[in-house]
Amino acid sequence: MTTPSSVLAADHRELVDSFATFVSRELEPLAGELDAESDIPPRELTDYVRRRSAALGFYAADYPEEVGGGALPFAAMVALYAAANRSGCRLAPYALAGSDGPSPLLLHGTPHQRKQYLEPLVRGQKTRCFGLTEPQAGSDAFTLTTTARRVGDRWALTGRKIFVSNAEHADFAVIVAAVREAGERAVPAVFVLAIDEPGLVVGQRFTGMSGEPLSEIVLDDVRVADDAVIGIGDAAVLEHGIASLSRGRLVVAAICVGIAEHALALGLRHARHRHSFGRPIGDYQHVQDHLVRSRAEVEAAALLTFAAARLVDEGVAAPENAALAKLTASTTAVRVVDRAVQIHGAAAWVKGHPLEFLYRHVRMMTIIEGTTEIQKVIIARAMGLGGDLERSSGMSTGAGRS
Repeated sequence: MTTPSSVLAADHRELVDSFATFVSRELEPLAGELDAESDIPPRELTDYVRRRSAALGFYAADYPEEVGGGALPFAAMVALYAAANRSGCRLAPYALAGSDGPSPLLLHGTPHQRKQYLEPLVRGQKTRCFGLTEPQAGSDAFTLTTTARRVGDRWALTGRKIFVSNAEHADFAVIVAAVREAGERAVPAVFVLAIDEPGLVVGQRFTGMSGEPLSEIVLDDVRVADDAVIGIGDAAVLEHGIASLSRGRLVVAAICVGIAEHALALGLRHARHRHSFGRPIGDYQHVQDHLVRSRAEVEAAALLTFAAARLVDEGVAAPENAALAKLTASTTAVRVVDRAVQIHGAAAWVKGHPLEFLYRHVRMMTIIEGTTEIQKVIIARAMGLGGDLERSSGMSTGAGRS
């Protein structure tokens, strides 16, 4: 089916087709052996998928060649994220960098930090986690209670982070803390530290609706040297943090486009083959309405997402573009999956049906990388409404990927 959004994705068609071949030949047979009622594949399998994808040049391929990436345009990666989730293969999303993969924040580290932390992440050899959200600081990440203070020639980090993805298995943690020096106002700072640093404890475990484990990280006077600092202060952290979050939001938007496309395909196939009262249910206007509305909304979300990704490659990284894409794609995916469930009826309600999982999985997409409400605030500020744009468009949280 030729669609308007396929025009924007045409430049990367060969790459997407190559990735699709990898998924069908190597990942789908492995996925076929998984327990249909288990949400999360075994860790050793997802580790293999990550390393295999990195060896083939897909995983984190938009990172520079000097750190092990392929220097692909960001728009190409956005197309891959959509393709992975469109495939319906349960292992395909693990073939691309997620919340356990390299962080754009590390691109701004020292040569030593890039070599020690970023390069093994890009190659899929190690994983990390990102600690930003706190018990009393949700969407407003400037309300930081985690602090970093000078103690001699080292930094001492104290605080608590919650809803951290991959903390149980990470090799490194990227932590955002507040620094106050010489009586000045507190400013955000970013640190990178080994997960086994003395005083760092991976604490309480939470299990999400779709099975993904999240954890808390407790920092009890963790002492690190200056080489653990990526950036301190509003200018350093805001500039890199906003750019990082904007890219993360576009990745989530692409994931949502893929999920919605997959759900639409499932609904369309069911409508063609399921009969009721002697006719395919797709002959009935109310079912057609579900599918036509879904197609129109998916296409609009895809166009907005791919166009915003192109603008990033052209150096136009306005936060509101990413917010518009994330807002549109995430809310679209929720509606499209819901309609597909409605078309399937009781069959999609049964544990093990792909739509039963997607119905739970897609709900988090309106929360991670900044809630739907935060995206609206960012867009409103860009339209000249409300208060300070920098503050509201910056380090707004959710379970982040930065």
